[in-house]
Amino acid sequence: MNISIKKLILLAFLPIVIIAACKKQDIGPKSDIRPAVPVTVQNAIDYRPDPTVGVSKSAVVSPGIVGPIQIILNIPAGIGRSITEITKVAAATSYTQIQSGGTTGFYNTAPIPGSGTSVTFNTTLTEYLAKAGGSIPAANNELAKRFYFLVTLDDGTQIVTDPVRVLVFN
Repeated sequence: MNISIKKLILLAFLPIVIIAACKKQDIGPKSDIRPAVPVTVQNAIDYRPDPTVGVSKSAVVSPGIVGPIQIILNIPAGIGRSITEITKVAAATSYTQIQSGGTTGFYNTAPIPGSGTSVTFNTTLTEYLAKAGGSIPAANNELAKRFYFLVTLDDGTQIVTDPVRVLVFN
């Protein structure tokens, strides 16, 4: 009987000892690690949960070109850094393309120069459809692929931004 009680007490405290001995892993594939310099989308109209910008499919840029898309990326002014350029832009369904070391398959072919703490990416719905494929979605739907940016700062630091969604209006 005395041995049974000792075994029960030991079994009762065993989970507590195991839980106390576990160390939380700070870094891993599912951790939410943010860069030291945050990049925000100045003209985001919503967060779905990613920053979302809007485009009107009825807005004509020039004959045969519709839907101006503008994405303004910013870093905080007080950190002492500036944006040199958007080095790469990808229109994709995941981070894979923007994180690759490849030089082909990107949305833009040349870096987009930045100025101070801001850089602006401009394209059109017509150009998006030509480069990323697909068709114009119905109003109040998002484009199938998101924009991913590789931003280079003046000290050479490169930051992969959160994906940017594009919501299509009439």
